[in-house]
Amino acid sequence: MLRVTTTSLWAYCQRLRLLGPPCASASTGTSRNKRPENQLTVDSLYQLSVDIRKVRKFKDWVLSEDSAYVSETADLLRDMGADATAITLILETHPEAVLCRPEDVAAQRDLWVSVCPNRRELMSIVEKFPASFFTLSHHGNQRANILYLQSLRLSNRIIGKLMASAPQSFSRPVELNKEVIHTLRETYLDLGGDEGNVRVWLQKLLSQNPYILLRPAEAWRDSLGFLREQGFTTEELLHLVSSLRASIAELRPEAMQQALSYIEGALACSKDELKHIVTRCPAILYYSLPTLGGRFQGLMDVGVSAEQVKEAPNVLELTTHIMLYRIQKLASYGYDVCSGSLDVIVGTKKDFETSCGRLHLRRQRPLFNPVAPLRCAEE
Repeated sequence: MLRVTTTSLWAYCQRLRLLGPPCASASTGTSRNKRPENQLTVDSLYQLSVDIRKVRKFKDWVLSEDSAYVSETADLLRDMGADATAITLILETHPEAVLCRPEDVAAQRDLWVSVCPNRRELMSIVEKFPASFFTLSHHGNQRANILYLQSLRLSNRIIGKLMASAPQSFSRPVELNKEVIHTLRETYLDLGGDEGNVRVWLQKLLSQNPYILLRPAEAWRDSLGFLREQGFTTEELLHLVSSLRASIAELRPEAMQQALSYIEGALACSKDELKHIVTRCPAILYYSLPTLGGRFQGLMDVGVSAEQVKEAPNVLELTTHIMLYRIQKLASYGYDVCSGSLDVIVGTKKDFETSCGRLHLRRQRPLFNPVAPLRCAEE
């Protein structure tokens, strides 16, 4: 005879409560402003181990829709190579996927396969960007934009990254993207870029900032026009565009003017010196005035001179916290930044650690020549 103790019964009820079974009281409860849940949708998601409480908390409206295709969506994802865990995660993250008609999702799958034929890689993208994959509106625009970018001989990897990270770029008419690409191409060539390198340059821009196609072509023209007015040569502009890549389309002339005016005054430099500083540290153009002022003042507070900053302007790319940490760490190795070069603290974390390693070895180096013969007392 099976004995059920009070303790085991309590544990069983607690387990049921944590799992959140689709009981009638939880799933069909209504209020004045809320539609009743579709019990079939709730049950189907529950069978796939989807956390119903999470869906209720963030996207409860999905559970109230009259039509849903839970099993069909799961089957399609399974056919694409998704395992049970991946299906659960996708439907928890983007439960509105179950509201898409199966034939539309199948068409979307075929579209993405044209860019990413590798099933494992495609599923990896879908797991990371389910909202992008299940964006089924403007299917014709998506296809036209894919064909256009492929006609430019851009790599499918870059196109896939754009589709996943910036699906809005593919939902809009292809003519808008053509205008932006045309402006980018003409900009590069007008600045002296090589026709043979246009494709590679475009791929770098698009991979660095997937949202570049959403920036109007006029933004590029305005930014470059302002820099031309500041006296930058064609060669210098090409360097700036190549360094800043997509970020230059996000720069507003008035913000750049504020940054340039601040640096010119803080470092007491001439117009030519200012151009040289910006060419060495293009990031100055997109830092806000409070950011530049805070970083410069932080350097002044520890005794660094304006002349040192002028010689190593890349130090302004470091946050005040990182800059102070590096200066203190160098001091522990006996290096005084205020009387030396700031070049030792700029660069990546790896570069800085390498510099610290050299200083450490220098401090540990013995004063005598270890390979010289020792003199014996008997001699």
